[in-house]
Amino acid sequence: MIEYLIGVDGGGTGTRVRLARNTGDHAESALLATGSGGPSGLMHGVEAAWSAVLEALQAAFATAGLVRPALDKMAIGLGLAGVNNKQWAAEFSASNPGFRDTAIETDAFTTLLGAHQGQPGVIIAIGTGSVGEVLTAGGKRREVGGWGFPASDEAGGAWLGMRAITHAQHVLDGRAPGSDFASALIHFCDRSNQVRGAHFDSHHDSMFAWLANASQTSYAQLAPLVIQHAASDAAAGQLMRAAGEEVARIAAALDPDGELPIALCGGLAAHIQPYLPEPLLALVVKPHADAAAGALRLIDQRLKGKQTC
Repeated sequence: MIEYLIGVDGGGTGTRVRLARNTGDHAESALLATGSGGPSGLMHGVEAAWSAVLEALQAAFATAGLVRPALDKMAIGLGLAGVNNKQWAAEFSASNPGFRDTAIETDAFTTLLGAHQGQPGVIIAIGTGSVGEVLTAGGKRREVGGWGFPASDEAGGAWLGMRAITHAQHVLDGRAPGSDFASALIHFCDRSNQVRGAHFDSHHDSMFAWLANASQTSYAQLAPLVIQHAASDAAAGQLMRAAGEEVARIAAALDPDGELPIALCGGLAAHIQPYLPEPLLALVVKPHADAAAGALRLIDQRLKGKQTC
């Protein structure tokens, strides 16, 4: 018997889990606890993804004051970055560590389910990466973006970070004037190298070393510096305005007529919202719930669908 339902929001920077008791009612009403863990986006590898999911699940049970039972007592819904890569998704599904039932979707769709409670609408999720999805009044789904870093993920944290580090390189080269923003970026790279035990005589060498080890997550860690300096630094402000313009392009592709409500989701959404074009702001609504709640709804609906078959 399935005793617990799990909803997972797995991204490139972290994993969030919702734990609910399987009561037969709506899963969200039986919510017990939440938990978090490391990144479980599939670009980090299948083994790492499952490890992060189990880490976050263990944290949720600990928060609830419960001993985690065997995995075959649970059904899990997962919305994961990278599921659009069918090979990654198949390998992840085949590596199920023992859950009784699974439902795996893109993180965009579970974000949509959570934000609009399964009703028609648009979501644009802006976190480490970015993606948009629409559910039309006719029940059709369509996704925009989500091609992955570094080719896509416009307006996401890694996208912002990559452009920020380019600005820092221009300052080191003398192609752009120095600033507190550029200094913060350069010192971030220096500190990151020192954490790894490497020390360099120049910022130039330190930057090369940081770039050699930089991942999507590394670039996304620079996004808070862009946000912090956007109001006072022209280069940082321009990066945030460019992010707002990219979000507007995603929205226009998803809903050209501008008729559906748009929920901005993800860790960077609130920071980018002030930089959106004015017409788009009129359509923005507050998300009802997050992607982990959407993943919980996903597995709940799957089980209830089986019961009616």
